Amino acid sequence: MNITFGGKPVTLNKTPLSVGEKAPDVTLINNDLNTVKLSDFKEKMLVLSVVPSVDTSVCSIQTKTFNKRFNDMDDVLLITISMDLPFAQKRYCANEGLKEAITLSDHKDAHFAEAFGVLINEMRLLTRSVFILDENRTIVYRDIIKEIGNEPDYDATINAIKDLG
Repeated sequence: MNITFGGKPVTLNKTPLSVGEKAPDVTLINNDLNTVKLSDFKEKMLVLSVVPSVDTSVCSIQTKTFNKRFNDMDDVLLITISMDLPFAQKRYCANEGLKEAITLSDHKDAHFAEAFGVLINEMRLLTRSVFILDENRTIVYRDIIKEIGNEPDYDATINAIKDLG
């Protein structure tokens, strides 16, 4: 898979997980510094919005746009995942008025990055991507953004949820 950052090629730790694969029950850290797993979330579907850092403009746009668009969807939970420290994620959400947003940090162990194949080797950041997991935590949609500086296709993600509903 060819991924670029600012037009320059970067490498991922491995091939990202694909549609049809079972999502590993990875461990992440929430804003209260507690360890959580994907299995802790009981909603019908999980949308994993993966960003390099919430403190960058495109990542901020992605986080705010998805939170706005998923706000009224029942049985769908949006989770933003990055390598940011939980403190930075919590500050970001407070500053942006995202009171209901769920952000999880992969900073400590890179468990998510390693398992999902989205670790940028050169930077130890997550590559911009979106995964939708169904109630069995099988990947039913995946969007790995080819140029990390570009936003994901929000409409394609929303349509995938509607098609699965």
